[in-house]
Amino acid sequence: MGQSLSCKIQDEHGLFTAVQFGDLMTVKTLMEIDPNYIRQTTVYDRHSALHIAAANGQIEILSMLLENRSVNPDSLNRHKQTPLMLAAMHGKIACVEKLIEAGANILMFDSLNGRTCLHYAAYYGHSDCLQTILSSARTSHVAVSWGFSRFVNIRDGKGATPLHLAARQRRPQCVHILLDSGALVCASTSGYGYLGSTPLHLAARGGSIDCIRELLAWGADRLHRDASGRIPYTVALKHKNGACAALLNPSSAEPLVWPSPLKFISELNQDAKALLEQALMEVNRQREKNILKGSGFSVSSPTHSDATIDDNISEASDSQLCCICFDQLCTIEVQDCGHQMCAQCTLALCCHNKPNPTTSTQPQPICPFCRSNIARLTVIKVKVNYVDQELDLYSSPKQRKSRKSQNLSEGSSSFRGLSAVPSFGRMVGRSSGRVSVDHECDKP
Repeated sequence: MGQSLSCKIQDEHGLFTAVQFGDLMTVKTLMEIDPNYIRQTTVYDRHSALHIAAANGQIEILSMLLENRSVNPDSLNRHKQTPLMLAAMHGKIACVEKLIEAGANILMFDSLNGRTCLHYAAYYGHSDCLQTILSSARTSHVAVSWGFSRFVNIRDGKGATPLHLAARQRRPQCVHILLDSGALVCASTSGYGYLGSTPLHLAARGGSIDCIRELLAWGADRLHRDASGRIPYTVALKHKNGACAALLNPSSAEPLVWPSPLKFISELNQDAKALLEQALMEVNRQREKNILKGSGFSVSSPTHSDATIDDNISEASDSQLCCICFDQLCTIEVQDCGHQMCAQCTLALCCHNKPNPTTSTQPQPICPFCRSNIARLTVIKVKVNYVDQELDLYSSPKQRKSRKSQNLSEGSSSFRGLSAVPSFGRMVGRSSGRVSVDHECDKP
């Protein structure tokens, strides 16, 4: 359909052409001449003026049309697509917001593939539209009648969820939003792609390392087989996606995954969550570099620059160092006890404990310093000496080359609390301050 919706009919009165190109005055004049023009549709596709305005992002005309009570925000074209579906398809966020505000139903299916507006936003990679639709689902009747989790994992006519479509179409930002909203990372298709394909199979076929990185970090199973017995690694090889295949190879190191024990924390501060997620992704990027070293493949480097942050950190007070690894600055505070540690050590702590075989549940994470249960994790501010201001550390620093003896004595007591946590040294290296990427940790 392209980025604009063509009328492709004999537009006798010029209404649809005026709507398409945003000629508000002409549209108003035609409506005054004959109000029935508002009910006209194109000959073949049965697009109404509302469909054309939504697909072309003509928000002023869309708003004017919706002011008429006789206009149905859920009007259907030939393929039973609503204006909201077309707005989500073309990424017209203002139109998406206006239609939802006007009462457009987000739970409607087209007749082409049985898809909703959520499927369209995910398929075409419009993350802002996707986020808006999901936010509406949390507060609308859909959350009550269907349930929000069910809506996030809604299937089209071929059994594909929005996550399947986003992974296949190489939409990593949409993949992240859907996973963060509760999308099932190992859901299988019934007719889309190969029978039994998971989002990881489809990401391997599409060749998106970014999508694969997101899926693995959220616990996607590299050994899951589709109906033909193929694992994602085999799919990547078949489609000549060598870098993806290297990461999906079952013999390569397991990625670090978002730790399930954090689900036991009643309130996970959003800033702390973002910080922990970034730390996790950086650890996995280092794993990727190790896997791909010498293989002729490379992965994209992080978008942020470490140089500026490292310069600031080099001047930071040694008292701000994490007392577990002595390398990273403290960025996470444990509440209610107030103890502090770096994001990498927090991840290692929460990834370490294994489920109790008698209960099959994860024990609640505890503070390594005072052994009390962790009720909440928050981001702390680190004060930098030379500028005397607070700096949010959302990027992991490189190793500090020197440590003062006072830090060792100051943090020596912190290791006593770790005595009850066996093999913790395998998770957190005292010399590097990074979580080891060579271990295998339990998936949530």
